[in-house]
Amino acid sequence: METIYRSPWEAYPFLSDPPDDLRCDFELLTDEMASRTGLLRAKLKEGPLREELLWLCELIYHMNPALRTPLKVTEEERDRLLAATERLRAGAGERCRKFVLCQGCETACLAHLLRVQAKELVRLIYRHIRQGHRAEPMLLDLANLLSGYFFYLALTLNAESGVDEVEFVSRNY
Repeated sequence: METIYRSPWEAYPFLSDPPDDLRCDFELLTDEMASRTGLLRAKLKEGPLREELLWLCELIYHMNPALRTPLKVTEEERDRLLAATERLRAGAGERCRKFVLCQGCETACLAHLLRVQAKELVRLIYRHIRQGHRAEPMLLDLANLLSGYFFYLALTLNAESGVDEVEFVSRNY
């Protein structure tokens, strides 16, 4: 195998891992999600949602090394994420009874991007497992809950901004 040059200023020690080793990809994706969560938080006014997003940013970073080391997120934290997701779902009411286009206010659009990234996390975890590696079941629960949380948050942020959802009706389904 060819020796690969490693910069003495390498930004992260696992960047040169083999391409089929998905752990670094997972860590980069959670890093991006935490960063984007911080960006979304920066665009919101002071209040409970801003504090919740700061907590989520930290939670996502606690998930970050979970394919390399034991998951350090607690069941209580998972339950808190579930409760927050359910709170947002209940608050969204009729808005969440249809498939909607990813549009609206800027913060809702950011939440939609985070929703998709959480799905990417789920997909990456499944790929990691299919390669014969172990991943804690709660990691899949957290990633799926994050997708739901950010979807309902997008609906909530659009509602707070007075933006109507635009229903998408698929020609295929």
